[in-house]
Amino acid sequence: MQIPPNPAGPSAPALQRAIAEIASDVIAVQEVDYLLPRSGVINQIADIATAMSATDWAFAPSVIGTPGEKWRKLNERDPKYISNSSIGDLAGSYGIAIASNIPVIKWQRLELGRSVIGMPLVVPTESETSSRPKIRAIYVRDEPRVALAATLQNGFTVINTHLSFVPGVNLGQLNRLKRWAGQIAHETNTIPLILGDLNLPKGIPAIGSKWKSLVTQNTYPSWGAKIQFDYILADELPGYQFTDRKTVKTGVSDHLPLRIELVRTHK
Repeated sequence: MQIPPNPAGPSAPALQRAIAEIASDVIAVQEVDYLLPRSGVINQIADIATAMSATDWAFAPSVIGTPGEKWRKLNERDPKYISNSSIGDLAGSYGIAIASNIPVIKWQRLELGRSVIGMPLVVPTESETSSRPKIRAIYVRDEPRVALAATLQNGFTVINTHLSFVPGVNLGQLNRLKRWAGQIAHETNTIPLILGDLNLPKGIPAIGSKWKSLVTQNTYPSWGAKIQFDYILADELPGYQFTDRKTVKTGVSDHLPLRIELVRTHK
Protein backbone atom coordinates (compact mmCIF):
# COMPACT_ATOMS: atom_id res chain seq x y z
CA MET A 1 0.00 0.00 0.00
CA GLN A 2 1.20 3.53 -0.70
CA ILE A 3 0.51 6.49 1.56
CA PRO A 4 0.32 9.78 -0.36
CA PRO A 5 1.14 13.16 1.19
CA ASN A 6 -1.71 14.38 3.36
CA PRO A 7 -1.51 17.48 5.56
CA ALA A 8 -4.17 15.93 7.79
CA GLY A 9 -1.67 13.22 8.65
CA PRO A 10 -2.16 9.46 9.01
CA SER A 11 -3.73 9.95 12.45
CA ALA A 12 -6.85 11.08 10.63
CA PRO A 13 -9.94 8.86 11.03
CA ALA A 14 -9.69 7.84 7.36
CA LEU A 15 -6.34 6.15 7.90
CA GLN A 16 -7.47 4.52 11.13
CA ARG A 17 -10.49 3.08 9.32
CA ALA A 18 -8.25 1.87 6.49
CA ILE A 19 -5.90 0.06 8.87
CA ALA A 20 -8.87 -1.53 10.64
CA GLU A 21 -10.28 -2.73 7.30
CA ILE A 22 -6.94 -4.15 6.16
CA ALA A 23 -6.74 -6.01 9.47
CA SER A 24 -3.28 -7.52 8.98
CA ASP A 25 -0.57 -8.52 11.43
CA VAL A 26 2.09 -7.10 9.08
CA ILE A 27 1.63 -4.04 6.87
CA ALA A 28 4.24 -2.91 4.33
CA VAL A 29 3.93 0.55 2.82
CA GLN A 30 5.72 2.52 0.12
CA GLU A 31 5.96 6.24 -0.58
CA VAL A 32 6.01 6.98 3.14
CA ASP A 33 6.97 10.38 4.60
CA TYR A 34 9.00 10.99 7.72
CA LEU A 35 8.82 14.51 9.20
CA LEU A 36 8.15 16.16 5.83
CA PRO A 37 6.19 19.46 5.76
CA ARG A 38 3.91 18.25 2.96
CA SER A 39 2.44 15.58 5.26
CA GLY A 40 2.29 17.53 8.50
CA VAL A 41 5.84 16.89 9.80
CA ILE A 42 4.88 13.54 11.29
CA ASN A 43 6.25 10.00 11.35
CA GLN A 44 3.70 8.26 9.15
CA ILE A 45 4.73 4.67 9.87
CA ALA A 46 4.72 5.28 13.62
CA ASP A 47 1.14 6.53 13.36
CA ILE A 48 0.21 3.51 11.22
CA ALA A 49 1.80 1.24 13.83
CA THR A 50 -0.23 2.94 16.56
CA ALA A 51 -3.43 2.48 14.57
CA MET A 52 -2.81 -1.27 14.23
CA SER A 53 -1.31 -1.68 17.74
CA ALA A 54 1.91 -2.96 16.20
CA THR A 55 4.73 -4.10 18.45
CA ASP A 56 7.44 -3.11 15.96
CA TRP A 57 7.96 -0.73 13.05
CA ALA A 58 10.82 0.55 10.90
CA PHE A 59 11.28 3.19 8.22
CA ALA A 60 14.01 3.06 5.56
CA PRO A 61 14.59 6.39 3.77
CA SER A 62 15.17 6.35 0.02
CA VAL A 63 16.01 10.05 -0.10
CA ILE A 64 16.46 12.92 2.32
CA GLY A 65 13.95 15.61 1.42
CA THR A 66 10.90 15.58 -0.82
CA PRO A 67 10.85 13.62 -4.11
CA GLY A 68 9.86 15.74 -7.09
CA GLU A 69 11.09 18.81 -5.24
CA LYS A 70 14.36 19.11 -3.32
CA TRP A 71 16.12 15.95 -2.19
CA ARG A 72 19.52 14.34 -1.83
CA LYS A 73 20.95 10.85 -1.51
CA LEU A 74 21.77 9.48 1.91
CA ASN A 75 25.31 10.05 3.13
CA GLU A 76 27.42 8.13 5.66
CA ARG A 77 25.98 10.11 8.57
CA ASP A 78 22.33 9.37 7.78
CA PRO A 79 20.82 6.32 9.52
CA LYS A 80 19.92 3.59 7.03
CA TYR A 81 16.70 2.97 8.90
CA ILE A 82 14.98 3.99 12.10
CA SER A 83 12.68 1.82 14.19
CA ASN A 84 10.62 1.89 17.36
CA SER A 85 13.73 0.68 19.23
CA SER A 86 16.30 2.75 17.31
CA ILE A 87 15.38 6.36 16.61
CA GLY A 88 18.36 7.98 14.87
CA ASP A 89 19.06 11.55 13.87
CA LEU A 90 17.15 11.40 10.59
CA ALA A 91 16.09 14.52 8.71
CA GLY A 92 12.77 14.80 6.90
CA SER A 93 12.75 12.02 4.33
CA TYR A 94 10.78 9.67 2.09
CA GLY A 95 10.95 5.91 1.70
CA ILE A 96 9.42 2.56 2.62
CA ALA A 97 8.33 1.03 5.91
CA ILE A 98 6.96 -2.01 7.73
CA ALA A 99 4.80 -2.26 10.83
CA SER A 100 4.28 -5.62 12.55
CA ASN A 101 2.24 -7.11 15.36
CA ILE A 102 4.62 -10.09 15.23
CA PRO A 103 7.89 -9.34 17.04
CA VAL A 104 10.76 -8.45 14.70
CA ILE A 105 14.05 -10.19 15.48
CA LYS A 106 16.17 -8.25 12.99
CA TRP A 107 15.90 -5.39 10.49
CA GLN A 108 18.07 -5.22 7.34
CA ARG A 109 18.36 -2.84 4.40
CA LEU A 110 19.55 -3.37 0.83
CA GLU A 111 20.59 -0.61 -1.58
CA LEU A 112 19.16 -1.20 -5.07
CA GLY A 113 20.42 1.92 -6.86
CA ARG A 114 18.44 3.89 -9.43
CA SER A 115 18.12 4.47 -13.15
CA VAL A 116 20.32 7.25 -14.51
CA ILE A 117 17.48 8.28 -16.80
CA GLY A 118 13.90 9.19 -15.96
CA MET A 119 10.70 8.66 -17.91
CA PRO A 120 7.43 10.44 -18.65
CA LEU A 121 4.85 8.99 -16.29
CA VAL A 122 1.09 9.29 -16.04
CA VAL A 123 0.33 10.43 -12.50
CA PRO A 124 -2.85 11.38 -10.61
CA THR A 125 -3.37 14.95 -9.43
CA GLU A 126 -6.06 16.47 -7.24
CA SER A 127 -9.22 17.67 -8.96
CA GLU A 128 -11.18 20.66 -7.68
CA THR A 129 -14.41 19.48 -9.30
CA SER A 130 -14.37 15.70 -8.83
CA SER A 131 -13.48 13.12 -6.19
CA ARG A 132 -11.63 11.19 -8.90
CA PRO A 133 -8.08 12.53 -9.42
CA LYS A 134 -7.15 13.97 -12.80
CA ILE A 135 -4.45 12.21 -14.82
CA ARG A 136 -1.50 14.01 -16.38
CA ALA A 137 1.87 13.04 -17.84
CA ILE A 138 5.09 14.49 -16.43
CA TYR A 139 8.78 13.67 -16.77
CA VAL A 140 9.99 12.02 -13.56
CA ARG A 141 13.60 11.54 -12.47
CA ASP A 142 14.20 8.18 -10.84
CA GLU A 143 15.11 8.08 -7.17
CA PRO A 144 17.36 5.65 -5.27
CA ARG A 145 15.57 2.40 -4.53
CA VAL A 146 15.95 0.30 -1.39
CA ALA A 147 14.53 -2.81 0.28
CA LEU A 148 13.70 -3.28 3.95
CA ALA A 149 13.66 -6.78 5.48
CA ALA A 150 11.95 -7.73 8.75
CA THR A 151 12.89 -11.13 10.11
CA LEU A 152 9.93 -12.15 12.26
CA GLN A 153 9.70 -14.33 15.32
CA ASN A 154 7.24 -16.63 13.53
CA GLY A 155 9.79 -17.90 10.99
CA PHE A 156 9.16 -15.53 8.08
CA THR A 157 11.23 -12.69 6.66
CA VAL A 158 9.10 -10.01 5.02
CA ILE A 159 10.94 -7.89 2.45
CA ASN A 160 9.30 -4.65 1.34
CA THR A 161 10.43 -2.63 -1.68
CA HIS A 162 9.41 -0.04 -4.27
CA LEU A 163 11.32 -0.73 -7.49
CA SER A 164 12.26 1.65 -10.28
CA PHE A 165 9.63 2.53 -12.89
CA VAL A 166 12.24 2.23 -15.68
CA PRO A 167 11.83 -1.04 -17.64
CA GLY A 168 14.80 -3.37 -17.35
CA VAL A 169 16.21 -1.54 -14.35
CA ASN A 170 13.35 -2.78 -12.17
CA LEU A 171 13.77 -6.36 -13.33
CA GLY A 172 17.48 -6.23 -12.52
CA GLN A 173 16.65 -4.88 -9.07
CA LEU A 174 14.16 -7.69 -8.52
CA ASN A 175 16.71 -10.37 -9.36
CA ARG A 176 19.20 -8.80 -6.97
CA LEU A 177 16.49 -8.69 -4.32
CA LYS A 178 15.70 -12.37 -4.90
CA ARG A 179 19.35 -13.31 -4.29
CA TRP A 180 19.39 -11.22 -1.09
CA ALA A 181 16.19 -12.88 0.09
CA GLY A 182 17.77 -16.28 -0.42
CA GLN A 183 20.83 -15.24 1.56
CA ILE A 184 18.72 -13.96 4.46
CA ALA A 185 16.61 -17.13 4.42
CA HIS A 186 19.75 -19.26 4.65
CA GLU A 187 21.26 -17.18 7.47
CA THR A 188 18.07 -16.97 9.55
CA ASN A 189 16.37 -20.24 8.61
CA THR A 190 13.22 -18.33 7.70
CA ILE A 191 10.79 -18.30 4.77
CA PRO A 192 11.22 -15.12 2.68
CA LEU A 193 8.39 -13.11 1.13
CA ILE A 194 9.04 -10.24 -1.29
CA LEU A 195 6.27 -7.68 -1.51
CA GLY A 196 5.61 -4.12 -2.56
CA ASP A 197 5.24 -1.96 -5.64
CA LEU A 198 7.47 -3.66 -8.22
CA ASN A 199 6.44 -1.38 -11.11
CA LEU A 200 6.18 -4.44 -13.35
CA PRO A 201 2.86 -5.41 -15.02
CA LYS A 202 1.25 -8.60 -16.30
CA GLY A 203 2.84 -11.06 -13.87
CA ILE A 204 6.36 -10.24 -15.08
CA PRO A 205 7.80 -10.42 -11.51
CA ALA A 206 6.79 -14.09 -11.22
CA ILE A 207 8.20 -14.89 -14.66
CA GLY A 208 11.41 -12.94 -14.09
CA SER A 209 12.10 -14.20 -10.58
CA LYS A 210 10.66 -17.72 -11.02
CA TRP A 211 8.89 -17.19 -7.69
CA LYS A 212 5.15 -17.63 -7.26
CA SER A 213 2.88 -14.58 -7.22
CA LEU A 214 0.44 -15.29 -4.38
CA VAL A 215 -2.18 -12.80 -5.56
CA THR A 216 -3.31 -11.92 -9.08
CA GLN A 217 -5.22 -8.66 -8.88
CA ASN A 218 -5.13 -5.26 -10.56
CA THR A 219 -3.98 -2.69 -8.02
CA TYR A 220 -3.61 0.64 -9.83
CA PRO A 221 -5.26 3.10 -9.85
CA SER A 222 -7.33 2.42 -6.75
CA TRP A 223 -10.45 4.16 -8.12
CA GLY A 224 -10.60 1.86 -11.17
CA ALA A 225 -7.71 -0.59 -11.14
CA LYS A 226 -6.47 -1.48 -14.64
CA ILE A 227 -3.03 -2.95 -13.95
CA GLN A 228 -1.12 -4.92 -11.33
CA PHE A 229 2.03 -3.21 -10.06
CA ASP A 230 1.91 -4.63 -6.53
CA TYR A 231 2.85 -8.21 -5.68
CA ILE A 232 3.48 -10.73 -2.92
CA LEU A 233 6.09 -13.24 -4.09
CA ALA A 234 7.23 -16.49 -2.47
CA ASP A 235 9.67 -19.18 -3.55
CA GLU A 236 8.23 -21.94 -1.38
CA LEU A 237 5.89 -22.06 1.61
CA PRO A 238 6.80 -25.37 3.30
CA GLY A 239 4.28 -26.30 5.95
CA TYR A 240 1.96 -23.39 5.13
CA GLN A 241 -1.03 -22.71 2.94
CA PHE A 242 -2.11 -19.24 1.88
CA THR A 243 -5.45 -17.63 1.16
CA ASP A 244 -6.08 -14.47 -0.85
CA ARG A 245 -8.09 -12.31 1.55
CA LYS A 246 -9.09 -9.95 -1.28
CA THR A 247 -8.55 -6.23 -1.36
CA VAL A 248 -10.34 -3.39 0.36
CA LYS A 249 -10.77 0.15 -0.91
CA THR A 250 -9.01 2.12 1.77
CA GLY A 251 -9.59 5.60 0.35
CA VAL A 252 -6.13 6.69 1.55
CA SER A 253 -3.97 5.45 -1.34
CA ASP A 254 -3.89 5.45 -5.14
CA HIS A 255 -2.98 1.72 -4.97
CA LEU A 256 -5.16 -1.11 -3.68
CA PRO A 257 -3.59 -3.23 -0.92
CA LEU A 258 -2.93 -6.94 -1.38
CA ARG A 259 -3.83 -9.18 1.55
CA ILE A 260 -3.03 -12.83 2.25
CA GLU A 261 -3.53 -15.14 5.21
CA LEU A 262 -0.91 -17.78 5.98
CA VAL A 263 -1.96 -20.85 7.96
CA ARG A 264 0.42 -23.49 9.26
CA THR A 265 -0.59 -26.95 8.04
CA HIS A 266 1.93 -29.01 10.04
CA LYS A 267 4.96 -28.61 12.28
